[in-house]
Amino acid sequence: MSLIKTFLINGIILTLTSLILRCIGMFFNSYISQKIGAEAVGLYGLVMSVYSFAITIALSGINLATTKIVAEEIAVGNVGNISKVVRKCLVFSILFSCVGSFLLITFAPFICKTWLHDKISSVPFYIISISLPFISMSSCLTGYFSAVRNTIKPASDQILEQLLKVTLISLFLNHFMPCGLEYICISMILGNIISEIISFLYIYILYKSDKIKFKLHRTTKSFFEKRILQITIPVGLTSFIRSGLSTIKQVLIPLGFEKNGNSCEQALSNYGLISGMAMPLILFPNTIILAFSNLLIPEFAEFNTRSEYTKIKRITSKVLKYTLYFSVITAFLLFIFSEQLSLFMYKSNSVSLYIKLLAPLIPIMYIDNVVDAILKGLDKQVSVLKINILDLISSISLIFLIIPQFGIMGYIFIIYFSELLNFTLSYLTLKKSY
Repeated sequence: MSLIKTFLINGIILTLTSLILRCIGMFFNSYISQKIGAEAVGLYGLVMSVYSFAITIALSGINLATTKIVAEEIAVGNVGNISKVVRKCLVFSILFSCVGSFLLITFAPFICKTWLHDKISSVPFYIISISLPFISMSSCLTGYFSAVRNTIKPASDQILEQLLKVTLISLFLNHFMPCGLEYICISMILGNIISEIISFLYIYILYKSDKIKFKLHRTTKSFFEKRILQITIPVGLTSFIRSGLSTIKQVLIPLGFEKNGNSCEQALSNYGLISGMAMPLILFPNTIILAFSNLLIPEFAEFNTRSEYTKIKRITSKVLKYTLYFSVITAFLLFIFSEQLSLFMYKSNSVSLYIKLLAPLIPIMYIDNVVDAILKGLDKQVSVLKINILDLISSISLIFLIIPQFGIMGYIFIIYFSELLNFTLSYLTLKKSY
């Protein structure tokens, strides 16, 4: 099978899988928003931002390390080393996730008291810490499947995980929702964690059955620890800073709304309207772009290993052109049908204004995702993370200055500033890379 045909087939599989997952997620998000209310959505969003920070520590670039090193070994014909690479990456993923769990458990009381106004206890964060090793190891194995261009198996794993998540969260909410905000968060976290554990067990079985085909190939002596650390240490450290700043940013937004004169409940509701309800609709079509973007990483890693710079330039031009076409059409449709989408998804017109305000930004957001994926394939992942850190520092500074004075419209301005800054710097970095 030709490389182009393989790429297209894998892209279609990932796109269909992502669309199925996003559809399930969108409708489930709509159901949850109506069931628990905007305040609980906002609180859960803050908890998940801390969760995301812990996941960043647990991953520390292990997915990218697995994808790149396996792709590079394939490029030079050392397929016998693939199992060894994955085994080493799994060990590092366990080590990184233990660090993440320890930090989450240690700082949970401080987070609950300082950032969440003691609306929940530390228990949800203690529960979250259990899932980090499984998430990290799953990410490692997903990186392996990306490198060997096998998307069907991880796609089935993602669908299984999402279906389990929706089912379990619904069951837990029906049982614990009358008990208050903390139990609502615990219910949703438990659904996430149990589905993550089962998902890892499933993808590990798929990996064990898939790696058999490499056993007949001769292995070469190579110390992969150094290559893994050369990717994970800079990516992990910069990701740690980026994710920490991102978490601080998300926490400061509702606090800024409070300084603008809103009550704590109204501040969480405003945060939930944009971050938990409008943004998922804005980013839903981006599923298609992200599916193909993730496939670009191993492709560009191989091009870069073989120094095929003419091919890199030609494919980059085509990918960005088609992404622009798609994103402009998407922005137009979301702007025109914002009211219908808001009513259909949330049985309310309260989100339509924010969809209209954010729709013109869609081309910048979608193209930026593609540019970041290409840069990672070209071994510029640290540059991507540095840009994200600069973006977050700028955004946090603006949150202090603008949101207390201008409220929710100030938040919209900050989103525009952040996306435009990130895209401009990423695109300039890409232009200098070939």
